[in-house]
Amino acid sequence: MISFSTPSVNKKNLPMKYSLPLLLLALLLALLLAPLAGLHAGDPLVEKTEVFPPELNGITRYRIPGIVVTTKGTVLAYCEARKNDSKDWGEIQVHLRRSTDGGKTWLPSQHIAHKAERIEGNPHKKDDVGAREQTVNNPVAIVDRKTGAIEFLYCVNYARCFSTRSTDDGVTWSAPQEITASFEPFRKKYDWKVIATGPGHGIQLNTGRIVVPIWLAYGGVGDHAPSACGTIFSDDHGRTWQAGDIAIPNEGDFGTPNESILTTLSDGRLMMVTRSVSKPSRKLVSTSTDGATGWSQPIFHDALWEPICMAGLVTHPSGVLLFSNPHTLPLDKEGNPVQAGRGKRENLSIKLSRDDGKTWPVNKILEPGKSAYSDLAVLPDGTVLCLFEQANSIECARFNLDWLEQE
Repeated sequence: MISFSTPSVNKKNLPMKYSLPLLLLALLLALLLAPLAGLHAGDPLVEKTEVFPPELNGITRYRIPGIVVTTKGTVLAYCEARKNDSKDWGEIQVHLRRSTDGGKTWLPSQHIAHKAERIEGNPHKKDDVGAREQTVNNPVAIVDRKTGAIEFLYCVNYARCFSTRSTDDGVTWSAPQEITASFEPFRKKYDWKVIATGPGHGIQLNTGRIVVPIWLAYGGVGDHAPSACGTIFSDDHGRTWQAGDIAIPNEGDFGTPNESILTTLSDGRLMMVTRSVSKPSRKLVSTSTDGATGWSQPIFHDALWEPICMAGLVTHPSGVLLFSNPHTLPLDKEGNPVQAGRGKRENLSIKLSRDDGKTWPVNKILEPGKSAYSDLAVLPDGTVLCLFEQANSIECARFNLDWLEQE
């Protein structure tokens, strides 16, 4: 417990004209410090705020959250704004809210993508309404810690990819630039019909390289399977983008890999954790030294359960890794775990690893109810932010490691 003592005053040794002001100063200090006397240095913290409630700005459903903290400490929370329903295809925009107090309160929502000529056409809805719909999907932000800018990538109709940039901490954004050509080299392996960035956030390596996870599908037009995962990267602060190698291919027991997340390890390697519809019902993990090439043989991680849901991943400044995902497995009618199915999207949990993701000994439920996609970020003071889908809204949880490791 933090304790404070008020200054002592020896009135016998002080002239009367000094003793009274010092007594008043001591009383003032005591009144100011009294509220802090009961604080503990390691008090657990966990609190939640609603960021994107349903019907905000006339949007039926907000989904697919992402979150980053800028070099100035501003929090940027963003997601898909699905205007008419919760489906992956439809009239969808990307909205963003800023917080300048560490995620406690949020400034008004702003529509940031796609601010350009509309690209219409929903291949899953052949009527006149579908022909006029524009699906803006899979937003991904990356904070460039070398320049302070925020690079922002998104796709339109799962077929074209664009980038935009903010140099004023997310207040305004540049006109979008199309970067779909950076996906063309992947055709050597898969003749894709669908492309998608992230979702979640990308990262920057110590070299300055910006890396964004991507997935692509090569079935029918608009179909999300079969699929595989890789990365695109920029070595010139987002001016141009290049394709990396396929990191998680669609072969063997890997099922249909998609929706990857990235973080850096203590030795500088980059780790990818990937969603997969596969018999083991576990996340796939692979590593690379440069975020583009030389990906290790993917393995299923037994501790990272797969309810078929996008997850969050971040490296805390203390060196531990944090992972967020609904901690459920697919079950049969009798409640027994089965292979290759969808678990319930509930019990959003935070896991902690102290050994670069080899083991995850800490698992704590953050949201016991309906909960699905999530993303993680860390404030300058070490407080962790988890932006997640809760029932029909998107909320932001603030917590510290003391709460996470509390018995």
